[in-house]
Amino acid sequence: MKKYIALLLALVMVFALAACGNKGGESADGGDAAEAEGYRVAMITDYGDITDQSFNQTTYEASKAFCEKNDIDFTYYKPAGDSTADRVAMVEKAVDEGYNVIVMPGFAFAGTIAAVQDEYPDVKFIALDVSEYDITSAFYKTDADGNPTDELLDPDNEPHISDNVYSAVYKEELCGYMAGYAAVMLGYEKLGFLGGMAVPAVQRYGYGFVQGCDAAAAKLEKTVSMKYAYGNQFFGDADITAAMDTWYADGTQVVFACGGGIFTSAVDAAKKVDGAKVIGVDVDQAGVIEKYAEVKGLTVTSAMKGLAATVDTMLTETVLNNNWTKFGGKVESLGLVSGDDPSLNYVGIPTGDGTQWSDSFSVDDYNALVKDMFDGKIKVSDSIDSEPETTACQVSWLGNIK
Repeated sequence: MKKYIALLLALVMVFALAACGNKGGESADGGDAAEAEGYRVAMITDYGDITDQSFNQTTYEASKAFCEKNDIDFTYYKPAGDSTADRVAMVEKAVDEGYNVIVMPGFAFAGTIAAVQDEYPDVKFIALDVSEYDITSAFYKTDADGNPTDELLDPDNEPHISDNVYSAVYKEELCGYMAGYAAVMLGYEKLGFLGGMAVPAVQRYGYGFVQGCDAAAAKLEKTVSMKYAYGNQFFGDADITAAMDTWYADGTQVVFACGGGIFTSAVDAAKKVDGAKVIGVDVDQAGVIEKYAEVKGLTVTSAMKGLAATVDTMLTETVLNNNWTKFGGKVESLGLVSGDDPSLNYVGIPTGDGTQWSDSFSVDDYNALVKDMFDGKIKVSDSIDSEPETTACQVSWLGNIK
């Protein structure tokens, strides 16, 4: 039945495009407005909602703004629960209602992609931060702890990424490096890294953070220290907050809280200690941290991914330029594209009030850092095979808190 609906939808789209082709005209960006009218865009939230001030909200606002600007039908869907089945149900609903470009933010969509990519070959799926590892793992059964085994869910369905799927992942090690470098240059000498789970994206953030702290400390000819641990989950709780209480009581000045809602535990602990700070992740989290903590000035900076830029680029290429074949079937790693204008890059830290700039590290200093990274004068390893070697940053590798 689903395949029949998808086929029927494809025929409808063909006739719609043909009809639109007689209208002519240009879109707001100079693209073919007739082709744009053949597309309808939907976004599906993962396990949050469009007010989370993170992945979902950023993706929703970028998708909505693009579609309003170009007069394209847009809506979003929120799954009933946090499971692949719930997310697949929203894809089915979106397709049934005529949407043929579906934007999906977050690694939680890996199982959804594996389930729907071949079922709806005429629908284009744009995923954000869903790695090839995530998608490949989704084809396998899991053990009692949720880890993939070597047994396929369907022996006849080997791991693959279909031509109607594009996923952007990010060079987290680069913005992790920037955040660590900034923190030390801003005067912090006792740091912490609290990751969610030790998955590749979180590890790249963390190992980049270590490298940035080490480089800045070496530049300043001082020694700094860092506690490094994972909460083994993507949300905060009393046990993780207690661990953060211990860190701050032991002199930790700033913790990079990297992994979904786990930031709540770092914030709950930090707001009890005068001068204690946190570093946000994925987007500029200064606002969401301030709102959650009901305390101003807790956020030093955030290690950010260019979610909005990715959405705008991909919808432009898909809807306006009809250029999907350049991207389909790929998982693409995005990082630096400019050494002169950091706003064009897909990774970075906030250049506005989201970073606590000072004379010791200014926006100009940050711009110079980015240029050196882009030009290759500063090299950041993306390897997660082993812990980074350091000279000026003494790291205590603490494993999992839970």
